[in-house]
Amino acid sequence: MDVIVLRILFLALLAGVCYFLHPFGIENGWVSAACGAGAAALVILFEYRVRALTLRRLIGAVTGSVLGIFGAALFCMVLRSALLPGATSAVLQIFVLLLMTYVGLLVGASKGDLLNPAALSTVFATERTSRRSAKVLDTSVIIDGRIADIAEAGFVDGVIVVPEFVLRELQTVADSTDGSKRQRGRRGLDMLQRMQSNAAIDVQIVPDDFPSIREVDLKLLELAKKWGAKVVTNDFNLNKVAHLHHVDVLNINDLANALKPVVLPGERMTVTILKEGKEFNQGVGYLDDGTMVVVDHARKLIGKSVDIAVTSVLQTASGKMIFGKLEENGKGDAPYGGH
Repeated sequence: MDVIVLRILFLALLAGVCYFLHPFGIENGWVSAACGAGAAALVILFEYRVRALTLRRLIGAVTGSVLGIFGAALFCMVLRSALLPGATSAVLQIFVLLLMTYVGLLVGASKGDLLNPAALSTVFATERTSRRSAKVLDTSVIIDGRIADIAEAGFVDGVIVVPEFVLRELQTVADSTDGSKRQRGRRGLDMLQRMQSNAAIDVQIVPDDFPSIREVDLKLLELAKKWGAKVVTNDFNLNKVAHLHHVDVLNINDLANALKPVVLPGERMTVTILKEGKEFNQGVGYLDDGTMVVVDHARKLIGKSVDIAVTSVLQTASGKMIFGKLEENGKGDAPYGGH
């Protein structure tokens, strides 16, 4: 509403000025006011169109216009030294100025999408440092959501980079006809919005793309190489491919496994048996952090809490597994307190 009021005031002010000052020798005050109002309307229309431009297009348009004016000034210097009548030279100079400004404006605006304001903001000495501390997120880790908690806790430094091709893939998942996929995609978009709304987290959406590469994972690796950044993922296959391409990877699952409490053979704990195991007479339960616990001779104890002694701990690519056996005294209802 305030913008509309300002536009009306601007139009009325310019019309009033023209009414009293009679520009361009126009004697009729009302005609002068109408010309002023028309000029104000054109300015307001131009302002409205500029407001609709993206930042990259606006930067491109301004840059193109400045270069066009600079080129026109050089050309006009040549025209002034040419043996042309005064009126012809003046007309040609004005024509060249308008032409090159117009062409620069249009070309700059059309090519503005190729600009990267995020990169322009780091042109100075910090550019290489900030890029090398950047973390490129893949789709899976955004949907997973734990990266938001890690970033908010301050364990992720530097810029968090989200390429537009990852954003497009996330949008495709969010628009899926499959209810489960749609929910996961929307969760990922919510996680991004949550990180962007946190002033302590620097999230940048970058337009960098590699049209010659079709696979999103390979695009991510190329972007990481270009920025000298690390890829953040929880995708096991992407982790392997990244190592083959000599790209540093931060795997959220590796971090989660590293933070799980250390359990040693012989340690006692209490666990609730939830389902049958793969082997005969085994029962399976889980710790609070999601670690699977396989208990021998516990198949008939599903739904009950039992005291066990740890016999071995197996570290796998997907996480840690604990194997145990029932204590001699049998069952118990105490909460897990193995340490």
